[in-house]
Amino acid sequence: MKVRQAIPVTSELGDISRLAKFDGEVVCEPPNNKLDRFSGTLYWKESKFPLSNQNMLLRGCVLRNTEWCFGLVVFAGPDTKLMQNSGRTKFKRTSIDRLMNTLVLWIFGFLVCMGVILAIGNAIWEHEVGARFQAYLPWDEAVDSAFFSGFLSFWSYIIILNTVVPISLYVSVEVIRLGHSYFINWDKKMFCAKKRTPAEARTTTLSEELGQVEYVFSDKTGTLTQNVMAFSKCSVSGRSYGDVFDVLGHKAELGERPEPVDFSFNPLADKKFVFWDSSLLEAVKMGDPHAHEFFRLLSLCHTVMSEEKNEGELYYKAQSPDEGALVTAARNFGFVFRSRTPKTITVHEMGTAVTYQLLAILDFNNIRKRMSVIVRNPEGRIRLYCKGADTILLDRLHPSPQELLSTTTDHLNEYAGEGLRTLVLAYKDLDEEYYGGWAQRRLQASLAQDSREDRLASVYEEVESDMVLLGATAIEDKLQQGVPETIALLTLANIKIWVLTGDKQETAVNIGYSCKMLTDDMAEVFIVTGHTVLEVREELRKAREKMLDSPHAVGNGFTCPEKRSSAKLPSVLEAVAGEYALVINGHSLAHALEADMELEFLETACACRAVICCRVTPLQKAQVVELVKKHKKAVTLAIGDGANDVSMIKAAHIGVGISGQEGIQAVLASDYSFSQFKFLQRLLLVHGRWSYLRMCKFLCYFFYKNFAFTMVHFWFGFFCGFSAQTVYDQYFITLYNIVYTSLPVLAMGVFDQDVPEQRSMEYPKLYEPGQLNLLFNKREFFICIAQGIYTSVLMFFIPYGVFAEATRDDGTQLADYQSFAVTVATSLVIVVSVQIGLDTGYWTAINHFFIWGSLAVYFAILFAMHSNGLFDMFPNQFRFVGNAQNTLAQPTVWLTITLTTAVCVMPVVAFRFLKLSLKPDLSDTVRYSQLVRKKQKAQHRCLRRVGRTSSRRSGYAFSHQEGFGELIMSGKNMRLSSLALAGFSARSSSGWLEGLRRKKSDSAGSPSAGPHKPLRG
Repeated sequence: MKVRQAIPVTSELGDISRLAKFDGEVVCEPPNNKLDRFSGTLYWKESKFPLSNQNMLLRGCVLRNTEWCFGLVVFAGPDTKLMQNSGRTKFKRTSIDRLMNTLVLWIFGFLVCMGVILAIGNAIWEHEVGARFQAYLPWDEAVDSAFFSGFLSFWSYIIILNTVVPISLYVSVEVIRLGHSYFINWDKKMFCAKKRTPAEARTTTLSEELGQVEYVFSDKTGTLTQNVMAFSKCSVSGRSYGDVFDVLGHKAELGERPEPVDFSFNPLADKKFVFWDSSLLEAVKMGDPHAHEFFRLLSLCHTVMSEEKNEGELYYKAQSPDEGALVTAARNFGFVFRSRTPKTITVHEMGTAVTYQLLAILDFNNIRKRMSVIVRNPEGRIRLYCKGADTILLDRLHPSPQELLSTTTDHLNEYAGEGLRTLVLAYKDLDEEYYGGWAQRRLQASLAQDSREDRLASVYEEVESDMVLLGATAIEDKLQQGVPETIALLTLANIKIWVLTGDKQETAVNIGYSCKMLTDDMAEVFIVTGHTVLEVREELRKAREKMLDSPHAVGNGFTCPEKRSSAKLPSVLEAVAGEYALVINGHSLAHALEADMELEFLETACACRAVICCRVTPLQKAQVVELVKKHKKAVTLAIGDGANDVSMIKAAHIGVGISGQEGIQAVLASDYSFSQFKFLQRLLLVHGRWSYLRMCKFLCYFFYKNFAFTMVHFWFGFFCGFSAQTVYDQYFITLYNIVYTSLPVLAMGVFDQDVPEQRSMEYPKLYEPGQLNLLFNKREFFICIAQGIYTSVLMFFIPYGVFAEATRDDGTQLADYQSFAVTVATSLVIVVSVQIGLDTGYWTAINHFFIWGSLAVYFAILFAMHSNGLFDMFPNQFRFVGNAQNTLAQPTVWLTITLTTAVCVMPVVAFRFLKLSLKPDLSDTVRYSQLVRKKQKAQHRCLRRVGRTSSRRSGYAFSHQEGFGELIMSGKNMRLSSLALAGFSARSSSGWLEGLRRKKSDSAGSPSAGPHKPLRG
């Protein structure tokens, strides 16, 4: 919630009659898209009044705590800031979409080539053979030569063979994606019961790309943590409060602590507030001036709005949870913020109401990273209160109290080391004369028409100097449930996680250890803190040298890095076997993202298992994502919960918004949304992997069945004088893709799965084929095309060879055009139905119904089209009465169909059998282990039914494998119990992935060559 208020001079316009006489004029900046600033001036009553963003209501906002207001429209229509920011939305497309577009163009070129070949054949045939039949098969009147006949034949074949171009493919793909998005929306395991928030797929175009993610860029506050702030510790005048010590002077753990502090003396205290150190309350009650000034600052320096529904029941509405936590802490310790007006703030200090005159608010922004208020107390003394980031505020303190500064800095480092969010508090007394001059300079800067923001910043900088240090606060933001397990799983799936946060370095590093991004087993954690370009470049160079010079660093046979050219450096770095992490500050990142250094930063960062960027701005978050997208052929995912994450979410291939405490800006800009970070593992490892698998199997089968269907026309052209005669009946051509084969392939694309969801989570290595783009690529496309052409050859030539000599039961010739067409069409439908049965890995009732139902529909329509009833109604359309019944009544025809089906399918069955036996995928191994488990459970149940007939005991109580004892003692298996099993089971079956990744890593020569990461088991 943002605070907006009218300028005080207009308060008299609340009466409608006075409002009607308002004749002021507003002069302001031209329309722009900057939501956080506005510069204007109100000319009224021969005076000038500055207008800022605090006085503006933007289009689309909702009033809170105010029933109504009068306003002056400054911008309307396309000039509003909302419309200025709603530029053309970048449409995100998946890599499969782009590949499909390329393949369709190739197929169209192949169609033209087939048309040219058959047209040439027609011209030659008409010239050499057709001339002999001119007497009773004359050319049409317009045809005067064999060449022109071939030209017409070209366009005829383009029309006949156009079914090879998958026009309906795009519609089918969107239907499948829609089904995948509904599965995400309906997933009860991604539903947050506490917030009543389900997962939501806000787009239907990116589902399969969820199965190809290699880089995850995450915000910290509200994404990895709960963003529910609690006042945990503080430092007041050099003394730290918040820890509880036992009789021996040791810190007491949470379970050993006594009862929390009793705030019953304060009737306005928040009963939900908990604090453990009673010495701070004693200091306040004893009248410690530093403690009083500390909480007085917290109760005054903020933009919180107070609402009192009933007497004594205060409700605070803050722009950020941090501010709410600080004001609530001051409230409980006796400094209760009660109300505010545009010019006053009322605080109850230890039960006494005190009203301060609010002279100025120097608001917070991402550049200043601090906030100040200037107030006049009832005695007339003017004081500036300021709170902000330590990196900014410590440089603006008065240089005299060095001991206090040193002690407070130690406390800040201690708090940050515990993962707490810190702020520094300071104040400054102003005399009346100085404040009068400064206020005049501020007024002049606020009235400036150009560079108003810079002038105001300079005026603010002037007064926010030589301040007196008062203390520091530490706010706890706990990790969300399941974050360490989720990060561990994603890491085992070879997904690299980068955290981009605005918090200070110590806080971010501590959270990194808490969520298991950083571990003690890592070879080294590199910290880059340089303030100049040369310092940052040198620190990155030293980090690369340490990674390459480490005795266990390189695992692929690389030796001295100096012997390799700089162009090969990325592939060498990404071959390091050790585990490293990189931590970089915002000011260092600004230099690292410059054009001449971005590749060095990217090389170093991509060689690390984890990357943490601290003190970064929203723009820098987007720049980091764009950098990886630009130089890496990898799918990126950005996840965040606040408005400062929107640019990062929009920049990534996939944006995920978390509906948390900071509004819904991130959700509105995202492609997928849910309420907790832990759901990301299910989104990627289950829904994403299944979507990618289903889409790839769908595309392979779709291209196969289209080529198997269309290429029969091509072969038939060589036996019909290239006359553009079709093999199939016209109605079969129309219904093949619409009725006979559409629903089975859609069912496979929507419902298929290779392993159950539990196994997908237990074996994260199953995710890697999607990252390597193994299941559908140009090679797989050509394999499908080759299989389709092979099927079409057998589909045409086996019936053609049989029909050349076959006879009916009565001895008459079997070979006629309609009988041949029925035989080929029936063979085709049966073969593609059997093929999709082989491709289906997960059978449901819907799959059975669609596959066998499509076959039944084919035969029903076939017999109906050759029936007497349709002939009687449409004699000119259905002339071949009884042809299907007569043809399919012949044993020879069924033998031909059976032979064709067997010859088409057997090579596929044999290849898959050999592959399962000799070189199984990890998914094959998982399915086999699942089958073995089921058999063992069934045998166990049988044994339990039979019962024991002997009391003899086994000689061993365990059947464990050797080596697990040492593994447990080492502590390396303590991440997740199932993960150790997953890595152990995947060793033998993931060798092919290791080989492929090693080959890919060796062949890459630059950062743009894509992801080259060795697998970890």
